Formats: sequence, structure tokens, C-alpha cells
Amino acid sequence: MLKTVLSSFVILLAVISAAAQQSLKPGNSAPDFQAETLDGKHYNLSGLQGKVVVLTFWSTRCDICHSEIPKLNEVAKRYQDKDVVFLALTMENQVKIEPYLRKNPFVFNIVPNSFGVVLKYADMDKNGAINMGFPSYFLINKNGTIALKSYGWDKTANLESQISQLLSTE
Repeated sequence: MLKTVLSSFVILLAVISAAAQQSLKPGNSAPDFQAETLDGKHYNLSGLQGKVVVLTFWSTRCDICHSEIPKLNEVAKRYQDKDVVFLALTMENQVKIEPYLRKNPFVFNIVPNSFGVVLKYADMDKNGAINMGFPSYFLINKNGTIALKSYGWDKTANLESQISQLLSTE
């Protein structure tokens, strides 16, 4: 019982903290986070400085994500040998996403159980509810600043153009 109350209190504090945060926009510092991918790699965003980082927030229940994943895979393949890291973050757990990934493979790093990261990146409405479209994209430059924030259908061409621009100007 005490464990449940403490867990609920910690989650409530995280939600309140996230709700108090300003909406992230290009030019803002990207919130740091630590994450573990399905294949056991550990990432710390601050440890990726010097690289361009593409964060994609997605869900197995997102119809737009189904059509965007193959396009994102192609973009990731084109930047395979460059200083670009692609992370696909989902709030869903490994058991939920593994069957989906067998039919819809990603060629980049999948980060399950990413609710805490979503809280750091999502906009919040006036009631503190998460307001994030799927898929959502955050492009982070080599200095750890958000260069692009986008969501929805057919954004990969712009995303790729922005990646290319960041690699050539930094």
C-alpha cells in the first residue's frame, strides 16, 4: 500500500513538473534523458553532443506511424555512416512492440517504455494533459539545441533536408 502511494506521488510530481514546463520550441535546449534500447544499448542525450540526434515518438496504434516508418528507415540508411543518431521512442513495452516490429522493422534504435521522456518533450494543455501528435519528430543539433519540432504525416523530406543542413553548417 505504501509503495503504491509513493509511486503515485512520484508520478504526480513528474506530471506537475512537466505541466509547468514551457512548450519546447526550436532554439530551446533539448531536455536530457537516459534510455535503453531494445538491444540493450544505453543512451544519454547529453553524451551525444557532437552528433545530430533524431528523436521520433511513435506508437503501434498510430496509423500515420505505419506509413512513416519505411520513409524514416530510408532516411536513417542514408545517414548510416554520418554523425547522426536515430532514436525511436515509444511508451509501449517490449512485449507490445516486438510482434509489431517483426512485420514493421526499424533500421534504427527502438526505445520502449519512454513515458518519462515523453513527459519532457510533449506539450501540455492547460489541465496538464499530454498533447503530442504521433509521430513526433525532434531534430537536435550537435550542440544539444532543438533545431526542428514537427509531427504528423509526410514530414520525412523536411526532416532529411534539415539533417543535411545541420551536418553541413556545424
